[in-house]
Formats: sequence, structure tokens, C-alpha cells
Amino acid sequence: MVQFHIQPDSEIPASTQLYNQIRFAIASRQFPPGHRLPSTRQLAMQTGLHRNTISKVYRQLEDAGVVDAQAGSGIYVRAQGDEGGGKGGRSPLFAQYPEAYKLVQKSLDELLSQGCSLSQARELFLSEIDWRLRCSARVLVTAPSQDIGAGELMVRELEQSLQIPVQLVPMEELAQVLDQARGGTVVTSRYFIGEAEAIAAPKSVRVIPVDIYDYSNELQMLKTVPKGSCIGIVSLSSGILRAAEVIIYSLRGDELLVMTAQTEDAYKINAIVRSSQYISCDQASISVVKAAIQTAREDLIRPPQIIAYDNYIGTKSINLLKRELGLE
Repeated sequence: MVQFHIQPDSEIPASTQLYNQIRFAIASRQFPPGHRLPSTRQLAMQTGLHRNTISKVYRQLEDAGVVDAQAGSGIYVRAQGDEGGGKGGRSPLFAQYPEAYKLVQKSLDELLSQGCSLSQARELFLSEIDWRLRCSARVLVTAPSQDIGAGELMVRELEQSLQIPVQLVPMEELAQVLDQARGGTVVTSRYFIGEAEAIAAPKSVRVIPVDIYDYSNELQMLKTVPKGSCIGIVSLSSGILRAAEVIIYSLRGDELLVMTAQTEDAYKINAIVRSSQYISCDQASISVVKAAIQTAREDLIRPPQIIAYDNYIGTKSINLLKRELGLE
């Protein structure tokens, strides 16, 4: 069970601390689509917050399009894009994907019950498949301009994993780009899915969310870092830096000093190298961090330990995206 930690003496409002931690749990798929969030009573007992504060956070999450409130049932993580869809085929794939084959059979039965002929049902299936194949010819990654670094991280990893060109489009320009495009698939982090769907849905363009890495190993390591240590965090993404700062403070309070810098900020990175015992960074930033350590080596009593995580996007999301784009 995900544990949320609130630092009552923080300058960061308690509601913001909780909101960021829940968004992170959803974006990293610790709370997967369809997952029922804890009740306000459960969270109140765990965090010490008033239930009204938790209700406010849940309303913010609903407004952001990441959860759905079901009357009398609870708050559930939304399934976005094409999540939950299955693909199957006829023999010889029947033996390989028996559950998917059953899903196709059920879908076909429902179409026939609605009055479709077999030929019409076939046309519907093939049209959908052809449309998705056309979409896979152009993949657009989008993120808000204020955190375009997150988009850059996604593009780097997707081009390497998918072996196809991927275009980065700022969220503010997405509508204009889609107006000019004949087709495509929009990919974005679960952090930005609500905004992306609001832009793409009216244009009949599908949006596929990807889950970010859950940083579980790094968070576990943070619990063992000696009190008074300085932790440096370097990333292309300003959003990752903001979330990391809030989460680390929520876990350790004032016990640790946290310094953050984006990859292009040489001055801040130099300060981090000279002050930190540990530096956590993404793969896009590791060469910059190592170069800064090498430059300052003569002034360092002990070089900081580098903790570089492998991926920004979760492996399961990469594999799902490959299937959705017909690349497997």
C-alpha cells in the first residue's frame, strides 16, 4: 500500500504535498487505471489531515482529469487513451492469445446483435485497424512549454525503443499541429493527459498515456541517507525536480538538504557537485554531471555518489505503445 507523508511544519501547503504525492503515484502506476483511491477517512488516519482537505485534493485531481468520482462507490484512477483495449486474431493466433480471441468473439457477437452483417462488422474492424496503422506513421510527444524537458526525455527514450522518428510538440502548439496533420498518435505522460485529451479528442486524434518510472529504488535509498546529507537532483524536466523536492521533503522533512538543477544550468550544477554527497540524475543528464565532477575534482575532498536511473518511461508502457502502434 502506498504511504503518504505530510510535513506539518513545511512552507508547502499540506494539500499541495498530498496532491503531488497522489499525482506521482498515478503517473508512476503505483495507482493503476481503475484503482480505487483510499477513502477520505483512510487518508485522514494515515496523514493526519482533515477530511475536508483530502476532499479538496480529490476534487483537484478530478478537475485535472486523472480520477473519476463514482457516487456511492469512491474515487477511481481514470483509464485514458486506449488503455484496456485488446487485440487478437483468428487461427493460428487463437492458441497464442486465447483471451484476446474471446474478446474479439464477444465484440463480434455484440455487433451482430445490433444488426450489423458479418461484412459490415469486418469493415468496422478493418477500418479501425487501418486507422491505427496510419496513426502509427506519425507519433507526436507533447508536454507543456514550462516542462518541455519532460517531453525531451520521452522523445529520447521513445526514438531509441521504437526505432521511428518522434516529434516533440509543446502543448500550447498541439492544436495547430493537429489541424495541419492528416493523422497521428499523441503520446504524453500521465501528468499531462487531461490537457492533451482536451485538445486532441475534438480532432479525433487518439492520445496514449505513458507511465513514468516509479523511482522506488531511489526513494528507498533516501530513507537510509544520513541526517544532514545534501542531495542533488539534476534533470531535463523541471516538473520532475519540483515533484522530487516535495516528495523528499515529505519523506525526510528538514533532515536533508535538497538542491536541484536543470541540465543546462551549469552554475547550479557546479554548486550541487561541490555541496552534495549524492546526486540523482536521468540518463540525459549524467554526462553533464560527470563532466562537472571532473572539472571540480581538485577541490573535492570526496566526489559525490551518482545515482542515475535508467528510464523516465516505464517498461510496460513502452511495450504497450509498441503494440498500439503495430510495431510488434
